[in-house]
Amino acid sequence: MSTEEQKEQFKRYKEDVERRGKSFYPHAMFHDTVMSFVVVSVIAALAAIWHYTSSEEPADAGLLGPRYHEEADPGTTSFLPRPDWYFYFLFYLLRIFKWPESVFLGTVGVPTILLIILLLVPFFDRRRERRLIRRPVAVVASLLVIASMGILTYKGATAEEPSAIGAEALLAANGIPAEDETLVQGADLFAKVGCLNCHTYASQGSAGPGPELTEVGNKGRGVDYWKDWIRDPSALGGEGMPGFPTLEDAQLEALGEFLEASKGGG
Repeated sequence: MSTEEQKEQFKRYKEDVERRGKSFYPHAMFHDTVMSFVVVSVIAALAAIWHYTSSEEPADAGLLGPRYHEEADPGTTSFLPRPDWYFYFLFYLLRIFKWPESVFLGTVGVPTILLIILLLVPFFDRRRERRLIRRPVAVVASLLVIASMGILTYKGATAEEPSAIGAEALLAANGIPAEDETLVQGADLFAKVGCLNCHTYASQGSAGPGPELTEVGNKGRGVDYWKDWIRDPSALGGEGMPGFPTLEDAQLEALGEFLEASKGGG
């Protein structure tokens, strides 16, 4: 398209705006005001329904969910924070770029590059054509973005964390019989108190900073040693590992039995 044709199209566009266009005030401002009022009214109505159909009991869900869940435990070590649903795509993107050298690419690189491309599109594509059938590149790119965001959001919402691993899975992965209730309790505590956040066990959990514990029972240190170690590692010369002084003696016994039985038999 030549420069003269572009100027002619722009002239016709300005004439159409002056002949058929509407000013921002009061037309567009009125529409924005009405929509803002509708959005606020819907939010207020949902909040009122949630408040008046539920009670302070966690079991009473009401129409839109319970008013309160279980009280937060400030001493827990197994809590794994998760983002709001609209950040699930970025949450799962970090699981793909999980190596320290590539975290920057997943958090800053990819989103920033896509945002820059989106901001530059109006400066490169200045055609007046708006029919979708005549814009295949834009349509395909939009569909790919929507599909990618949807898949990443779904994967992020359904991704399991180390604390979601059950006792049965840990026992089976290491060939430990599940008939012993003490071992089952120890494996369950191992998964819940946050051990897998720092240790690897039978290919589950984190790769550090703690050592792998799959075959730790082969050291033959005994249950009492593990009880003392878990309660206060610093008393035995351990550095970097936090203690668990709030665990009861029966829980420490179960964890010690579980670690002593972990000999890599899976």
